[in-house]
Amino acid sequence: MSLRRVVKLATGQDVNLCHACFDCDLPLSDEMDIPLGSLIQLVLQNDEEALHCRTLWSDPVLEASRGACKRGLDLHAVLLALREESRRRIGLYEQRKMPSCADKS
Repeated sequence: MSLRRVVKLATGQDVNLCHACFDCDLPLSDEMDIPLGSLIQLVLQNDEEALHCRTLWSDPVLEASRGACKRGLDLHAVLLALREESRRRIGLYEQRKMPSCADKS
């Protein structure tokens, strides 16, 4: 499932509303490896880097994201949905790595 669809289903937020104006970029450079606006662009491109970047996991960025989008996109909700999706995908990856019962003989 695309990241855009994951966000839409989890939050009702349509990241297609992002016009790449980058007004949402925050002055928290120590907390971010990519700007918040670029993170949203990664979601639009279905780039999994969005799920692994330091920006996504920064609590100061999460808090500062409230009201950061002038177009009304709830970036706080988007970030929470992406965090959850990252955890879900990591869990699926870990399950695939685990040997099955048949492999233990």
